[in-house]
Amino acid sequence: MSFTFKQFHIDDEQCGMAVSTDAVILGAWAELTQSQYILDIGAGSGLLSLMAAQRSPEKTHITAVELDTAAANACKHNIEQSPWPQKVQLFHGAIQDYQQQFDKSITPLFDHIICNPPYFEQGTQAKNSARADARHTNTLSFAELQKAISQLLAPQGNASIILPQQSLASFIQQLDGHGLFVAKHLEIISAEGKSPNRSILVIQHALTTERQTSENTSKTQYLQMAIRNKQSGYSQTMIDLCRPFYLKL
Repeated sequence: MSFTFKQFHIDDEQCGMAVSTDAVILGAWAELTQSQYILDIGAGSGLLSLMAAQRSPEKTHITAVELDTAAANACKHNIEQSPWPQKVQLFHGAIQDYQQQFDKSITPLFDHIICNPPYFEQGTQAKNSARADARHTNTLSFAELQKAISQLLAPQGNASIILPQQSLASFIQQLDGHGLFVAKHLEIISAEGKSPNRSILVIQHALTTERQTSENTSKTQYLQMAIRNKQSGYSQTMIDLCRPFYLKL
């Protein structure tokens, strides 16, 4: 399938995961407008990279990392056809491989890392291997993702991650071991009056010299947004957030 946004087009036919509301909310909400170096881990079709390109300054450098060959090809095509081919560079390979070859004396650490990661550590997997890998932590565990963030994120940088509620506890429990903590926690509910089913976490390096982990945790800012109102239309928050991207808003 394909999806046309106001300023770019996404062809995701060969990708394990199609364009999703989750990804759009993440790309629209993450604080990217002042970022100079952005890393998109598990870029897939390139949606988040291109949303970042639309929202960031002209001289921003965006690196899209994608392991799956078919998805990487789609990502490359979508970048080339976008208004910002000069802003986005594709690395075809695993984030673990990118870490090994990364040289901060040549490339600055990233002031923002964005990721719509494999969600599930357990559970039934899709027969399609590309979709299974996109949804489950087969090729990128939470620990490996957090290690990458810890090593590649600038000291004052932010990493924005979206996860389902059932994966939150496991993900958050592992952060301390990588010197990270949750600075902001946005709960996403499908409609007003319902319980949250997704969360965006803004992750930062923990301050370990003057503040303990408990003090970092106490600084977490909690927010909430609904995708739809009680009349089943988009909420005003969703409209305002996605108007720069969705054609019909």
